[in-house]
Order: sequence, then structure tokens, then C-alpha cells
Amino acid sequence: MNSVSPIVDESQIEPSRTKRLKASTRDAHGALDSFIMTAKPFESRENFGKFVKTQYLFHKDLDALFFNATLDGLLPDLKGRRRIGLIEQDLQDLSLDAPENQGARFQQDDQNFDLPEAMGWLYVVEGSNLGAAFLLKDAAKLGLGEEFGARHLAGAPEGRGLHWRTFTAALDEIELTEEEERRVVSGAQDAFVAVHNYARQMMALNCFDHHENILPNV
Repeated sequence: MNSVSPIVDESQIEPSRTKRLKASTRDAHGALDSFIMTAKPFESRENFGKFVKTQYLFHKDLDALFFNATLDGLLPDLKGRRRIGLIEQDLQDLSLDAPENQGARFQQDDQNFDLPEAMGWLYVVEGSNLGAAFLLKDAAKLGLGEEFGARHLAGAPEGRGLHWRTFTAALDEIELTEEEERRVVSGAQDAFVAVHNYARQMMALNCFDHHENILPNV
């Protein structure tokens, strides 16, 4: 008697947490991307400086997460993924002051630290670096690069792809409840909203079309 393999509906197979986050934040990511594209950050150093200021405010919001002991035990090379220092150097290269921050979203030794929320924010900030190789090419047209003005866009020594995959593999392995899974998604969505708000504050807009892909769809 021949055995019959059960028919599996692939649409019912739960994707990885990273893929769920990508799907859940697609609209927010697209809205942010379109907004930044309109600002033409690679048209001049002045425009690029406003982009760097946006980056500064976002990275300042979550900088405390890179010193969190719980996250450090779950995610590889956490402190090595921190980029606020490079952003500060980029601002100095461009003769710009760091914008005022009214209070970072996360604080060190926060008694109300929420792991799922933090995971969502880190997913967004790590993904923002994945496609930065394309941004470096555009920054080079302004005389900027990994050693001057666009340091924070530099890739990891082992390569961007591997750097991202080791992060997402660890992120996917963390065991959470259904409620916690929802908080991961909410955290990622909140992170995109925060970046969008900072972009509105920092980046001048114009009415011309712009077709460069500023942020990767991770």
C-alpha cells in the first residue's frame, strides 16, 4: 500500500518573525521612503546634513538598547552595531551641530524595559543599514564616504549581508508569546513613525520628483 503524503497549505505556514515584521511595516516603510526621496538628500551637502541629523535623532532615541544586558545576551555583537558615534563624527565633518533631543525614547536601566518593543526598534535600525552601500555611492558624488561625512553608512567588516543575517537569525530564535509578538510589530511600527517625524523636522522638502531608493525594504 502506497503511503500518501499530507497536502500542506503553504499559505498557512507561519513565516519567520523577520518576514512578519517586513510585511507588517511595509506601508510605514514605503511612506517614509517616499518622504525622504522628496527631500533629495544627495542633491547637496546641505541636504545630506539634514538627513544625517534625522539619523542622529533616531539613533539617539534607541542608543540605550545597545547597553542592555538582556538584549546583549540574545543578539550577536550588539555594541558593535551601535552607530551614534559615527553619526556624531559625520555631523562634525559637515560642520553641523547635533540637533536637540527632547528625551530619548529608551533609557539605560529602565525598570519598564520591554523586550518585544526593543526588538521591533532594533529590527528597524539594523535594516536601515542593509542597503546603505547604495547610499554611499550617492554620497560619494558629494565627496563624502566611509572616512568623511558618511561614516555611519559604512558596512560591517564581514559584509552587510552576513551582518544582517546573523542579526535576524538571532531575532527569529527568541521565544515570545502571541501578545509579545504583537508588541514586537508595534515597536517596529512606532520606530518607523519616529523616523518619519524626525525627517519632517529636519529635512526640507521640494516639489520635484526624486527616484533614488533611500531605505531598503528589509
